[in-house]
Amino acid sequence: MFRKPLNDLKTSAPLRNSDRRKLKQRVLQDFGLSEAQSELGDLIVPEGLQSVKFTTHSGEPGVAYLSSDGEPLWFSLGKGSGDLIPTVYTLWKYPRLLPFLSTPSAVIPVLTGGADLMIAGVVEHNSGLAPGQVVAVTCYTQDALGPPLVVGRMAVADSQLVREDGTAKGKAVHILHTIKDKLWEMGGQRDPPEPVPHEDNGYATERKEEASFTPAENATPLQSKIEELIVDEQVSSILRTALLQAILTSLAVLPPASFPLPSTVFYTSHILPARPAHTPSSTPIDIKHSAHKNLTAFLRAAEKEGLVRLKEARGKAGGDAQVLGVVIDHPDVNAHRVYRTVGEADAKRERREERAAAEASRTREIVVTELWKPHQQSIRFFEETEKGSSSLYTLQEIKTILNEYITAKSLVNTHQAQFINMDDLLSGMLATKGSDVPDFMKRDELTRSLLDKMQPWHRIEADGKDPLVKKGKLAPISVIVKLRQGRKACTLITNFEPFLLAADALADELRRTCASSTAVVPLPGKNAGFEVMVQGKQIKAVADMLQAKGVPKKWIESEDMTEKKKK
Repeated sequence: MFRKPLNDLKTSAPLRNSDRRKLKQRVLQDFGLSEAQSELGDLIVPEGLQSVKFTTHSGEPGVAYLSSDGEPLWFSLGKGSGDLIPTVYTLWKYPRLLPFLSTPSAVIPVLTGGADLMIAGVVEHNSGLAPGQVVAVTCYTQDALGPPLVVGRMAVADSQLVREDGTAKGKAVHILHTIKDKLWEMGGQRDPPEPVPHEDNGYATERKEEASFTPAENATPLQSKIEELIVDEQVSSILRTALLQAILTSLAVLPPASFPLPSTVFYTSHILPARPAHTPSSTPIDIKHSAHKNLTAFLRAAEKEGLVRLKEARGKAGGDAQVLGVVIDHPDVNAHRVYRTVGEADAKRERREERAAAEASRTREIVVTELWKPHQQSIRFFEETEKGSSSLYTLQEIKTILNEYITAKSLVNTHQAQFINMDDLLSGMLATKGSDVPDFMKRDELTRSLLDKMQPWHRIEADGKDPLVKKGKLAPISVIVKLRQGRKACTLITNFEPFLLAADALADELRRTCASSTAVVPLPGKNAGFEVMVQGKQIKAVADMLQAKGVPKKWIESEDMTEKKKK
């Protein structure tokens, strides 16, 4: 109930004295406490009480009553007043407020994980328990009563907790609140008190006989057997929940003509994918680990409940039964709340893995970095600023060096801050024959002038290849449509070599992509590279292919020279 954070948690409000007295009187009446036990009432319904409204993760409204220091003491669920239910904090103050059932220590984590208490997990219990009655669950301790750790409602009467043959199955308690849940976390999260010896706790209890579980010599000890049974019952319960989920979802949309379904198909295609994505049990959730042990027994139990209709297999015993249909309007199906399933989680994981694989296989974009190297007149500037005169610099690095120099020399114009005053170093660096350097320049103009005095370089970084650093300004790839051989249009691609692309490979891929003939022609001049030609107007196809190979869009220039300019 409180395994997930509360939704729509309102601000707590102090309870009026009159309301607090009414609440105290209600507690005394509901829990069979006499007026003479008024001091006990003050202990479990103390002064300074606050109330706070909330909604559970499943959408059920409720009210919690907190102590003055924010510790949750009571809560109610549903519209209207509802039953007043004590928290474990209240039960630690007065453990005898609720009747109890005890269970082995190994079962407690299963309960705090969200599971209900199974009959097989009950060791001791009070007598006279009725279905729907609010009870506490404690950790079984020999010769002592452990502190209440769980609060829930009885699923059955106490008479159904034990059978003569020791084969009682099903749920004993529907869990509402546990230690370590979100309601408990609202309090001080203190440790439970120590167990109380049986002679001091004032309870009359009934205990399941060990003979019911350990009839033979060297048999499994009682606690281990109970743990085994609780796991089996827990798996059975989860599989039944998966059946309800499947009936409400995947089976509900099957056309009637899909039935009958072989039981194995029914199980593998609908029940298994409908299991909860997260379960409190570390045991595999399948038929083998359930109390049924085989699929036929599980389906017969579901048929007995009125959830499915079966047709037994003819011929050899143990054959694959047929599922004739499911009962969508069954009360348990209508009451079932859908959840995130194993099938959904698996599908999400597969999609994530497919995206990761596609991302890994996709060619990463080629990184083009424009660089500049100090040259001729600019060398002195970099030496004066104590920077390397033989290093390569990015545009941002050059701007930073220039700004640091301007700040250090106080060159910002005092009258117009957007202008930079020229000192002897800057004037000498920017001077050209036949023209004078102005007394001041704008910062971006000064930066461009400095770049003009430097030598351009560039660096190409492609996925899976060593970075290529070359002198000179990088030109973009040219994609031009021209008319050749009369009126036939063709697309010409040049200057792709600096981007680490090979002419023959481009031509082969364009031949397949465009379903057109291609050709590779050497360009005139020494080391001028190649021209790839593909028939037809293929600008978009070529641009898409180049980008798929990692060429950034800004480094692709295209022009259709066959289109006449409009006047």
